[in-house]
Amino acid sequence: MAINLVFAWWLILAGLVSGTAQGLFFHREDWLGGYGSWRRRMTRLGHIAFFGTGLINLVAAATVRLWALPTDSMLVRASSLLVIVGAMAMSTICYLAAWKKPVRHLFFIPVASLLTGVACLLTALLRAGV
Repeated sequence: MAINLVFAWWLILAGLVSGTAQGLFFHREDWLGGYGSWRRRMTRLGHIAFFGTGLINLVAAATVRLWALPTDSMLVRASSLLVIVGAMAMSTICYLAAWKKPVRHLFFIPVASLLTGVACLLTALLRAGV
């Protein structure tokens, strides 16, 4: 799960960079169609998703280390992979959906990945007697 720790910090950096880039234009009321527009809401969600999924990866890595879960366990390895896939897909789909609305139908990919990844980690914790 060391990869999740490193990946988490990359996601946090991406959140800071994307927020900075978007922040250059936030003062313009008409930017991306206005404050309540689909495009502007989706780009804000994509920016925040970097932080949220980064924290999920950070906490997952810390949990494995804190509870000394076996990193060669199928559940722990699946959890690691799934929360990374979910993180990569969440912001990507947010930004793509901002430009092509039908992409929103792909949100099941990050949601299912993150839900399954967290469920795998919880199952590994329960099996370890935590």
